[in-house]
Amino acid sequence: MRLDLPAIQRFIAAQSSATRIYIGADSCRLLQSRVWHADYTLVVVVHIDGNRGCKLFGETVRERDFDQRADRPHLRLMNEVYKVAELYLKLADAIGDREVEVHLDLNPDPSCGSNCVVQQAIGYIRGVCNVCPRVKPHAFAASCAADRYKELASLTGLKAA
Repeated sequence: MRLDLPAIQRFIAAQSSATRIYIGADSCRLLQSRVWHADYTLVVVVHIDGNRGCKLFGETVRERDFDQRADRPHLRLMNEVYKVAELYLKLADAIGDREVEVHLDLNPDPSCGSNCVVQQAIGYIRGVCNVCPRVKPHAFAASCAADRYKELASLTGLKAA
């Protein structure tokens, strides 16, 4: 299922200025017909009035993965960052003055593979979106909501676009 941007924009616009928006992305690598692919899951979490529950919007898209090293997935992780930045820009007008956070499923711990792009990703989001992104362990929209969305989508039979 693809993100319905007009529906998300209408939903956000109908909420109060106290509503908080969290945008996150996650990806996983898989082998399909002897070719590596990545499933990119993007989510928008709209936390209604900052205290009245939330609505989750999301999509999963499968693309070819060209990373040469699975332990240092630079290209795949930066594609996550590019996709979340693009989504933020598409929603920026609807978000207006509401509090917004961009969450990246990256771990600053040097022993983790995603560490290879943390500083580059933070700089990209700051430069493109003018937002200081959150990374693990403070990036629940990427590390929890995106994982949960993908799991729910597979259980309910929603097709990855």
